[in-house]
Amino acid sequence: MVHDTAAAQPDPTTPASGVRALVVEDDLPMATLIGNYLEREGYEVRLSHDGVAAVQAARAVDPDVVVLDLGLPGQDGIEVCRQLRTFSDAYVVMLTARADELDTLIGLSVGADDYMTKPFSPRELVARLRAMQRRPRLIDGANHGPTLRRFGTLAIDPNGRDVWLDDDPVSLTRTEFDLLAVLSERPGMAFSRRQLIDQVWGGTWVGDDHLVDVHIGHLRRKLGDDAGAARFIRTVRGIGYRMGTGE
Repeated sequence: MVHDTAAAQPDPTTPASGVRALVVEDDLPMATLIGNYLEREGYEVRLSHDGVAAVQAARAVDPDVVVLDLGLPGQDGIEVCRQLRTFSDAYVVMLTARADELDTLIGLSVGADDYMTKPFSPRELVARLRAMQRRPRLIDGANHGPTLRRFGTLAIDPNGRDVWLDDDPVSLTRTEFDLLAVLSERPGMAFSRRQLIDQVWGGTWVGDDHLVDVHIGHLRRKLGDDAGAARFIRTVRGIGYRMGTGE
C-alpha cells in the first residue's frame, strides 16, 4: 500500500497486473482500514489524504476505481471529482459523513458513480466496487447482434464503448455509458429504476433508487435531450425509462 506523501509518482515495486485503487480519505485509520480490505481483495492500493495530492496521484497511477471522501483538506471531494472527470473515467464511490441528500446529489452531479454514507461496512464497499468492475462484461454487446446501435443522430458502439451525436463524439462516464448501453440493447422495453440498478450497479446494491434519475439527467444533458420531449431517453410514467427512436 502506497501513501502519497511523496506525491504522485508511481511505485516501481507495485505489480503491473491487478486493479488499481486510489483511496482518498483524510482520516488515516479509516484510509488504512479501507486500503487493507482492498489489498486483501487483490487491489493495488494508493492512499491519499488531501484533495490536491489526490488529483496528482490519480494522474500518476491512472486508477481503475477511486474511493473518495467528501470532506477533505486542500480541496473537497466535489472539486476532486470534478477535476478527475477531466482526464479519468475511473469508477468513483464518494464517501460522506453527512446523510444530507444535497451532498449526495452534488457529488453525483460532478461524475461520482455511487455513494456511501459513514459509517459503512468495508465489505459492502468492496462488494460495490466488484459489482462496478463486472459491468463491462455484463453489458458487452458482442453477442447481441450488430455492434453499432443507431437512434436517429445518435450512434452507440457497445464494444468500443463509444458514443457519437451528429457524428461528434460524446464523452460519458462509465456509469452513464452503462445506463445507455442497457437501455439501447432493448429499445422497446421500459425499464424500472430497480431493473436498471440491477443491471448497472448490481443486484446487491442497496440505496435510494433516485440515483438512477440523477445519472439519467446527466446523460440527457450530454445528449441534448429535453426531458419534456425526449428523443433518446424517454420517461415511462409510473415505471421508469426506455430508449426512444431519436426522432
